[in-house]
Amino acid sequence: MEKDYRKDISEIRSMMERSSRFISLSGLSGVMAGFYALIAAFIAFRIAYTFETIEYQDVLIRNVRGKKFELVLIALSTLALATVTGAILTKKKARKHDMPSWDNNAKKLVINLLIPLLAGGVIVVIFYQYGLIRLIAPMTLVFYGLGLINASHYTYRDIRLLGISEVLLGLLACIFTGYGLLFWSIGFGLLHIIYGAAMYFKYER
Repeated sequence: MEKDYRKDISEIRSMMERSSRFISLSGLSGVMAGFYALIAAFIAFRIAYTFETIEYQDVLIRNVRGKKFELVLIALSTLALATVTGAILTKKKARKHDMPSWDNNAKKLVINLLIPLLAGGVIVVIFYQYGLIRLIAPMTLVFYGLGLINASHYTYRDIRLLGISEVLLGLLACIFTGYGLLFWSIGFGLLHIIYGAAMYFKYER
């Protein structure tokens, strides 16, 4: 009888955890974030690259530094759009299932995601100050992937695979540094779209 009681408690706790994780993220928000990233990458490419900048690395660095305000604005706008879209879609999903969109589980998810992201942000600023432009895109991928892996304990476990993919892609970008924007587009754009669509069809339909 005692074993059955403990089993019931375990099942109830498991159901509560699954419900919390179910509502914590929206697959469609991942798809939209991917599209935003692809658009941002295209705009950044048009701003920072010309035939001359592709051929001469020193011109590339000067050109990127000269356009830093525009590039930072693009990055912040993309982040803001993705965040607002994610919040709206997640809240809509929560309301549909009559569940809270912000709880302790969601708070833990955000905190564990932000810790590696903030560390990565500091690294990116340092690299920029020292002129290590080629390593900025790889580092954003690596630290974002670490953030996803860290946060995967509080949402769908599938996000761990996305995090690992981002880290591997970032490490690969460290080798082929001349294609940083391409790897960034794949990591933040294409992978987000694939992952978001998979999560939507797996959990939300």
